[in-house]
Amino acid sequence: MQVTVRVERYADQGRCVGHIDGQVIFVRFALPGELVEVNVDLPIRSKRRFLTGEVTRVLEASPERVDPAWPIAGPLAWGGGVGGADLVHVSLPGQLAWKQAVVQEQMSRLGHVDTTVPVVRAAGDEERKGLYWRTRIDLIADESGRPSMRRRESHERVAIEEMPLATRELNDMASQLGVWNGGIEPGTPIRLALPQHERIGQGDNFALILGKKVKAGRRKLEEVVTVGGQDFTYEVDASGFWQIHRQAPALLANAVIEAVQSRLNTEKSPVIWDLYSGSGLFTLPLASLTGPNTRMASIEGSRIAVAQARHNTQVAGVSGNVTALAGDVAKTLASGLPKELSRPDAVVLDPPRAGAKAEVCRQIARSGAPIVAYVACDPASLARDSATLTELGYNLDYVQAFDIYPMTHHVETLAVFTR
Repeated sequence: MQVTVRVERYADQGRCVGHIDGQVIFVRFALPGELVEVNVDLPIRSKRRFLTGEVTRVLEASPERVDPAWPIAGPLAWGGGVGGADLVHVSLPGQLAWKQAVVQEQMSRLGHVDTTVPVVRAAGDEERKGLYWRTRIDLIADESGRPSMRRRESHERVAIEEMPLATRELNDMASQLGVWNGGIEPGTPIRLALPQHERIGQGDNFALILGKKVKAGRRKLEEVVTVGGQDFTYEVDASGFWQIHRQAPALLANAVIEAVQSRLNTEKSPVIWDLYSGSGLFTLPLASLTGPNTRMASIEGSRIAVAQARHNTQVAGVSGNVTALAGDVAKTLASGLPKELSRPDAVVLDPPRAGAKAEVCRQIARSGAPIVAYVACDPASLARDSATLTELGYNLDYVQAFDIYPMTHHVETLAVFTR
């Protein structure tokens, strides 16, 4: 069903809001103020509270609309539909405005706090026009054995010969390894990973993984991140989690360290919790830069990541200051930490997209931690947990957003709370 919609405002998940005969419709590839023709997603259920759809034609365009830099990621009606870049129709300044509006709206609606949220773009992204930033990509072999992405609302696989969101170095690596040429067993998942600044041919610090097997490079990769003027080296699993933007690890780690250091004041032997700690992105600089007598508890659910965190702290010379625990965060805190780590002076957390949730927030509050630095990849989850923390006696000092996912609706956010 085709309808004409006047777009009203930004919404979450890369969509905008309009109305059809009083019913809400969430529209993909739209911008506020535009008049657009929309193909409504089927089936249409009469009792649904809202509809969804996608732009097929723009009748009155926003000043922030641009031609998609990666056309196959644009609207289906324009030959796109592969996903992965749902703001590809928005100018770079418009993307920042979109993300700022969404974070502020979620903080107001769900977090019950009205605040201005600046959005910082990573260095170099404007020059690259929002492209060439991913150090890891995941594809799948189509029926002809070529790397592909699935077209939305179909089983069709669209073969690709480059990934414009990936770094130029990663694209070059794929070419040198013959990935774009195909010849891969149909249906095989493909992961390519190349740490920032690396180039294939200079060593084996890269990975091509087909299915579960490393076909080239190695599984344990080395990442180097500069925090507070000091280089930290991390061993990370090529199949595991690591911030995918080439600048994100340094950008986020420096912001977290600055937030914590500036609030620890003269504490000579601080105790710090690093929750959902992964392979130790924040753990290493927190243990190294907040004082020689810092004591830390890091908690992470992935046992592989915890093993790597322990290795990383040992290489960094801070393993004696860090107790790295493997397990569910809520359950691990409930079971009790060693007495000397039970009263943190600061808590850093970087939970998955669903957020920390109420029980972990309550455990943080019960610990008496005067400082909480919360890194979030989902504004709604952050807002819900912010409401819980403020109900438990914390004040929101500030919120800072980072555009480390250009061309997409995703945004990373740092919120700092004090008691």
